[in-house]
Amino acid sequence: MSAFEKPQIIAHIQKGLNYTVFDCKWVPCSAKFVTMGNFARGTGVIQLYEIQHGDLKLLREIEKAKPIKCGTFGATSLQQRYLATGDFAGNLHIWNLEAPEIPVYSVKGHKEIINAIDGVGGLGIGEGAPEIVTGSRDGTVKVWDPRQKDDPVANMEPVQGENRRDCWTVAFGNAYNQEERVVCAGYDNGDIKLFDLRNMSLRWETNIKNGVCSLEFDRKDISMNKLVATSLEGKFHVFDMRTQHPTKGFASVSEKRIPYSAVKERFRGRGDGSCGLGQPPAECDIVYPAHFQFGLESR
Repeated sequence: MSAFEKPQIIAHIQKGLNYTVFDCKWVPCSAKFVTMGNFARGTGVIQLYEIQHGDLKLLREIEKAKPIKCGTFGATSLQQRYLATGDFAGNLHIWNLEAPEIPVYSVKGHKEIINAIDGVGGLGIGEGAPEIVTGSRDGTVKVWDPRQKDDPVANMEPVQGENRRDCWTVAFGNAYNQEERVVCAGYDNGDIKLFDLRNMSLRWETNIKNGVCSLEFDRKDISMNKLVATSLEGKFHVFDMRTQHPTKGFASVSEKRIPYSAVKERFRGRGDGSCGLGQPPAECDIVYPAHFQFGLESR
């Protein structure tokens, strides 16, 4: 197989920055995007860029007191396009990028850093009220309605006496009508928890053995279909959310990348410089065979 027949990632534009970037998001329905992070001096920054004639133009730079960890446009309208952010001090802010001096909404959401944020009900995606979910190092997952000041509409936290695990990622899903909505949260110990916001209950939980880096439903505005979870050590899992087994949960498939060093060690001493795929080892793209859990093989 030629190298050009494999999927290619081509850099369109590159730009060096003088701060640590934690998140970036496209501004809906535009050629603009925002980057969020922190300067070396400990302050937060939001930069607004626009793609113009194959280059990036900095439109606005906004410096804030606390480093900014994550952001989303998911709960705003297409007309307003407000940016919701979580910072290192546990604050949830919503910014009008046209007038960013004072947030249009502000709440002390968590005791520690907000690691992840997601939104639903805005941008014409998902039925129901616009809501924001935040996940924090303090072990709590909270759902916020920007129309309601100070208090979350839902607070998912461990019962007293349980260990509080660091929540790394959150995602909305199942928002296909006015009543249904779920939140999925991933934690540093590999736990994945699915919270049903309609019944205010824990619907399902599992553990994938490595810290959960990211969670995403294939679409937020349909009945749950697929959920992708990525984890440390290059592993990812795809869950079929259409059918839930009463004891085994959801069927899933997972794959893990083999690092190049392992490939090189595996084929050391063959003498022909190949890795068994007709390519030099440097060009090999080896994947462990997918392993199936219950039910998926019969589909």
